[in-house]
Amino acid sequence: MRIAHDMHARRVAGPIGRTGSPRPGVLLAALIALVFGFVAVPAQAESAYAAYLDLPSVNGDGAGGGGLNPALPLDPEELRGALDQARAAGVAPQRYATLLHQYWLTVATRNADIDLGAWDPARGVPANSRTFVQVYVNYLRLNNEHPDFYWVGLAGLAGGSFASGFFDMGDVANIVSVPGVHQLGGAVADLLRGTPAELLNLLPADIKTLGTEGERLTAEDLIWYQTRLMIMQKHIFIDQVPMHEAYAAAGLAGVEEMYRAGVLDQNAVTAWREIDHGDAAGLADAALRMTDREQNQIIADQWDVTSSGRGVMGRVMTYVSTVAGKAAVPGVLAPGVFAPTTITAGGMSLRTPLPDFNWADRDTRWNYITHDLLPRYLELSANQPIARPILAEPFTDKLASGRLLRRLPDLLGDLTAQWQLTT
Repeated sequence: MRIAHDMHARRVAGPIGRTGSPRPGVLLAALIALVFGFVAVPAQAESAYAAYLDLPSVNGDGAGGGGLNPALPLDPEELRGALDQARAAGVAPQRYATLLHQYWLTVATRNADIDLGAWDPARGVPANSRTFVQVYVNYLRLNNEHPDFYWVGLAGLAGGSFASGFFDMGDVANIVSVPGVHQLGGAVADLLRGTPAELLNLLPADIKTLGTEGERLTAEDLIWYQTRLMIMQKHIFIDQVPMHEAYAAAGLAGVEEMYRAGVLDQNAVTAWREIDHGDAAGLADAALRMTDREQNQIIADQWDVTSSGRGVMGRVMTYVSTVAGKAAVPGVLAPGVFAPTTITAGGMSLRTPLPDFNWADRDTRWNYITHDLLPRYLELSANQPIARPILAEPFTDKLASGRLLRRLPDLLGDLTAQWQLTT
């Protein structure tokens, strides 16, 4: 600016009077140039961030491509520059909340080796397959670099079972017979035909629907379900990973700023204060708080939409995911073992290996998480010599071990052998 001003001053100096002094008009022009030269500095500084203030987060639910608002850049360095200027100008954090969130989101995707601009669930499974896996790889990376980040470790282990199911569906989505789900539905239908009406009427609706509708599932239904899973996965990442990266880079001050901006609520910032304190009870409570945020704040409504979609097929697919799902956490029970369906009527009793709940239903999902999945994970985390090798195992190995099609013969065998009717 000084160089530009000096050059401008030389250009407007104009003719020199006979006495060697500039004419009065020239002096006035130089004075105006001097004043406006200095005024331009804050105007230019403001322009770098003013357009990014008061922006809503229009893609925070993960349904669309890219970041939180299309008006924001995807380059973390550019975002950081605007953010620093807004801070220096004393702008209230609430006004730059989406800018702040987008900055840490771009840091998160860069560190996760994910192309945020190309991350769009609507583009379909082939375009998102690498990103789908990379999300879980990154959860485990974060936990291995920061063992006190309990939630990301749980997300990496528990997410493996859902990722396996996602790719099982990808294997069969291109053929009309979708054999895995059809075989499971057919086996249940056969067992229902031999069940007395008194007991049949008491069975959970999801079991009956699987038996009556499972064989009608189409490839289009599965593709729709995969897209729903991709949306929820991105929503969780958008919410959870930026605050982990903020703490990793800036400590408690980083997440406290997100709290002041309104990006995080009291529950979330309390979890980070407990992590920062570092005692065992606090770390366990932080894991519970973050899991509660994930399951009951972030994706609860999206599970509701998913389970009620595609007619009855939303219930069929979410229930099949429950039947087949078992997180790769040592000691955790499969849903059908944790809560098997058992009914009694008129002196008869039926016990099935099928779970009496659907993962998509928030209350029973939370019961399973808090009474089996999370306690087993916290036991693992409390014993780091055992936890580290498990959490350091390549995610591709976890993915392979959870594939439904590989486990389907055993699953069908258990279903047939453990469907026990007594009178």
